[in-house]
Amino acid sequence: MKDKAKLNVGSIEIAWLDGGSFHVDGGTMFGPVPKVVWERKIPPASDNDIFLVASPILVRTGQNNVVIDTGIGNKLTEKQAKIHGIRDKWALPESLKEMGLSPEEIDTVILTHCDYDHAGGVLAEKDGEIVPTFPDARIVMQRSEWEDVSHPNRRSAHTFWEINFRGLAECGRLDLVDGEREIVPGISVRHTGGHNRGHQVVRIESRGETAYHLGDLLPSHAHFNPLWVMSYDNYPMDVIDQKEKLEKEAMDENAWFLFYHDPVTRACKFGEKGILKEKFER
Repeated sequence: MKDKAKLNVGSIEIAWLDGGSFHVDGGTMFGPVPKVVWERKIPPASDNDIFLVASPILVRTGQNNVVIDTGIGNKLTEKQAKIHGIRDKWALPESLKEMGLSPEEIDTVILTHCDYDHAGGVLAEKDGEIVPTFPDARIVMQRSEWEDVSHPNRRSAHTFWEINFRGLAECGRLDLVDGEREIVPGISVRHTGGHNRGHQVVRIESRGETAYHLGDLLPSHAHFNPLWVMSYDNYPMDVIDQKEKLEKEAMDENAWFLFYHDPVTRACKFGEKGILKEKFER
């Protein structure tokens, strides 16, 4: 990771790890929004693709080392990598080392949801075997998300890949949440649904300062408008409803918004009509 810049929220330190990057069709990322509108925010390439990152978020509280989402992982086949437009490979352990940590020092992994680009790094291929990337961490997700991972439908089977969850049910480290809960002091999760049935968001608070990570409800700063939903959203009306509530809540607190997919902006504070008041760039 070339840039080791960190964002401080009170006494909590936040940094971004290398979880891979990829190209995706811009129209898919912006759903019903006309191209002539969304391309002003993120200009596409000639083939209409846009560049996105998958950046796990490292949160260090002083007592806990937490990773939010885990990148695309290193288990994709050549065919999968081509289909999903993978550009930069997953390098989470290496970027974690540059932060002065080993995977063994991560005590908690929070998954906003279980799509391959967010949960692909929970397990990793090492010496021909599939092993836990973070051997001593509990894996936190919503119970409803795990139910859908365990029994995927025809749509979710294309993104809930069995190889990303093999053995998790037997490992004793799954921590399934029903709704809202504080995970470690200063970090809590809240069920939202919307993007997936079991999608959850993360709130970070320390010394009167706050940050919100809305997962794929708000994949980039360009998606601030609640009506700007993705074609990937399984329940778009729920996304709109949740974004309206959570954005207002966070803005009332003058909170940072943290991004996982944004290729330029790691975090920002929004003003009226989504104007960036303050930003933390890559």
